[in-house]
Amino acid sequence: MDAPISSTPTQSTSPFFKHSVRSPGSGLENTEEKTHGSQQQLSAEEAKIVEDLKRRDTEVRAHELAHLNAAGRYATSGANFTLVTGPDGKRYAVSGDVQVDVSEVADDPAATMEKAEQIKRAALAPAAPSMQDRRVAADASAMASKAQMELIQMTQELQQNSEHSEQALGAIMDVSV
Repeated sequence: MDAPISSTPTQSTSPFFKHSVRSPGSGLENTEEKTHGSQQQLSAEEAKIVEDLKRRDTEVRAHELAHLNAAGRYATSGANFTLVTGPDGKRYAVSGDVQVDVSEVADDPAATMEKAEQIKRAALAPAAPSMQDRRVAADASAMASKAQMELIQMTQELQQNSEHSEQALGAIMDVSV
């Protein structure tokens, strides 16, 4: 089971966002597109939009890279970005996500606890975790708690079995003496 850890836009969209596409990748691709011919002059409003898009692109890429680095082997995808085209014709990331395996480790509550802690660290890795990030972290905490309870139960069962074995061994020893 995978869950997205994602960044979400904090600003409203602009009428200059002409289209949006999903682009899988490592998060390190260059968003600059080559332009041929003369650079068109941007109005002051368009220049501000471009600056806002550049800032958002940097934030989104750093956010998703933090998730990806912290998720380690549990990341099931690279960073995926929603891109928009600004008034300058270049594409900018405005949101993104990293898919993470959030399934329990079968028959191993201790490994599940370790995995849940890493998932939680990955979800909260960015400087400003999104609401989705916080939900994934909360789910990971719940998974760790459940695994801890299973581990306690297994330990208690082993202790009870050990006590029964000792009692049985004692009874055998009493009979043979």
